[in-house]
Amino acid sequence: MIIKNVNLETVCGITSKLPENLLPEIAFAGKSNVGKSSLINGLMNRKALARTSAQPGNTQTINFYHVNDAFYLVDLPGYGYAKVSVELKEKWGKLVERYLQESKQLRAVFLLIDIRHEPGANDQRMYEWIVHQGYDPIIIATKLDKINRSQVQKHLKMVRSGLGAKPETRILPYSAITKQGREEIWDLMEELLELEK
Repeated sequence: MIIKNVNLETVCGITSKLPENLLPEIAFAGKSNVGKSSLINGLMNRKALARTSAQPGNTQTINFYHVNDAFYLVDLPGYGYAKVSVELKEKWGKLVERYLQESKQLRAVFLLIDIRHEPGANDQRMYEWIVHQGYDPIIIATKLDKINRSQVQKHLKMVRSGLGAKPETRILPYSAITKQGREEIWDLMEELLELEK
């Protein structure tokens, strides 16, 4: 897809009212420092649209990016960041839950998992939670460039079994450095958005 225009249209914090968008939405979830901002920037062909940070846990809001006047890319707060209070984590959790339950336009949730490591308890919880809300998460296995090509299939299998994902769950490997996987992610997003036309 050619990105003609993209802008951060709405930022929702813990107490914000969620927007009632009329265009389809595709959401991205993932642990802090899994590479969500880098993925969003890579998909949008922008260097600093979503801010990447040396300090994980900086996305504390739901950010709605309006893309090509056609759909919204929704960046959910990163989870699992240790230095945040339990109370604040719970509030973020409620914010995300409220979004997943209330959005009338949400078409799919992409869940980012670091391909190098077995999914942790937070990843498993998030996967189950998305399923519980009625969505079939699409997994993006990030940091593909950090492992040898010969290891890819083994690690993808590890991600699938670690999440307890269904056999039909899509898992797409992605590298923010080489942009490998970008086209496959876009193809799938276009397929999901195509259904709306």
